Amino acid sequence: MKATIWHNPRCSKSREALALLNEAGVEVTIVEYLKSPPTRDELKRVYARGGIAPRDAMRKDAPKFADNDAALDAMAADSALIERRVVETGKGVVIARPPERVRDIL
Repeated sequence: MKATIWHNPRCSKSREALALLNEAGVEVTIVEYLKSPPTRDELKRVYARGGIAPRDAMRKDAPKFADNDAALDAMAADSALIERRVVETGKGVVIARPPERVRDIL
């Protein structure tokens, strides 16, 4: 199985999610989203695939946006607004908060 994780190596919970993927024997592609931010189209695709409203995919301390388009624009402009540990596999997409949520798509 293959997985992609939008990862922040400075975040202990992100490292935990990555460790769970590695322990499961998953081939992991790591995207350091703060260094290589996803495009607006990529954000939209991933969240749609996971059934996640973009407004709900923003960090809890981020400004609140009235609609999903504004949220996508904001995250594309500033990747620090993205709630971390977005994980995608062939089975779906989760925001791995808590990290154990990765098991839902393994």
